[in-house]
Amino acid sequence: MSMFRILLLSSLCAFNVQAEDSLGGFGDSPDLGESIDGTFLKSFDYVILPNGDGLPTGGGNALEGAQIYVKYCETCHGAEGAGRPNDRLSGGVGSIDSAAPLRTVGSYWPYATTLLDYVRRAMPYTNPGTLSNNELYAITAYVLNINGIVEKNEWMDADSLPRVRMPNEDGFESALGDHSVQFRRETLHHQ
Repeated sequence: MSMFRILLLSSLCAFNVQAEDSLGGFGDSPDLGESIDGTFLKSFDYVILPNGDGLPTGGGNALEGAQIYVKYCETCHGAEGAGRPNDRLSGGVGSIDSAAPLRTVGSYWPYATTLLDYVRRAMPYTNPGTLSNNELYAITAYVLNINGIVEKNEWMDADSLPRVRMPNEDGFESALGDHSVQFRRETLHHQ
């Protein structure tokens, strides 16, 4: 073995021992970041199901949502959700089976609750998770309204949002078979 290789291996071993010593051993934390408590972690631990389980309290309508949309959403999604090709929110109904489908909230999404869940987790893009529950419901109502799904003054909350029938609700097949789809229809639309 050449002298260079011996020195290189010796240096690497010495560095490894030094790194292990400065970290308090390989099994210990390098003391990076901060520990978080359960309350903070719980604020990210929510699931909103198509039947409405997990929806937050609050409510709003499209009239309120229009003002909130202009403030937080219009820059990226355009006036009335017209946006650009990749971030369009409205239109496209009937295009899903075409050669050039336009996947929007009105043409593609199967459940209205999914819209609120997505907005809650990911929007506004520059500061996700900052909208109040009332703002979430109002923006959801507005986006549903510009797609012709709900009326401007129709109140959306944890009771009414899961009952909204989306144009493409029947466009998806459940991995659980027809039973889960039938159960959802019976529990949401026939109560």
